[in-house]
Amino acid sequence: MTSTAPETPSARHARVAGRFGEVVAGVADWSSPAPVEGWTAADVVGHLVEWLPGLLAADGVVLDVEWTGDPAQDWSRHAAAVQALLDSPRAAEPFTHQHLGTQPLGQAVDRFYTTDVLLHTWDLARASGQDAGLDEAECAELLAGMQPMDEFLRSSGQYGPKVPVPDDAPAVDRLMGFLGRDPAGNPG
Repeated sequence: MTSTAPETPSARHARVAGRFGEVVAGVADWSSPAPVEGWTAADVVGHLVEWLPGLLAADGVVLDVEWTGDPAQDWSRHAAAVQALLDSPRAAEPFTHQHLGTQPLGQAVDRFYTTDVLLHTWDLARASGQDAGLDEAECAELLAGMQPMDEFLRSSGQYGPKVPVPDDAPAVDRLMGFLGRDPAGNPG
């Protein structure tokens, strides 16, 4: 019998970070341009390793992993530290951030960070000539959840202008187009 229970933040992180780690292992040239303007493959990993500790520190949560410039090693240490946090009792405790409100820490990490890892898996895969291996249903669900927040997301400065993608394109392509990536274009 298959369970229909939603995936826990810990389980989702293990799956998404695991896939990102597989893509990390397949990168041959860390200086390859990524689909995010001005970024290289190494910058994609650096972004993920660097921003979460600052977010968590806003509520006194310490994630003691630093970016050293070795993308594969840094990702491995970082993913393990995040997984340990999500597997700990702390994940169920309230987390408060001035822009995100208060919610369980695990939920905040899942919603904002793990989703970012999933999205950047596509970027790193494109930069390194790999298949991102993203799930169509998960991408369709993310797109449906983000579309109503279009104006807010654009005004954040974190997303570029939408790239037109046919309505019948795969959900992964429609999601990336929504985020400002060109699924048909070259990286960089």
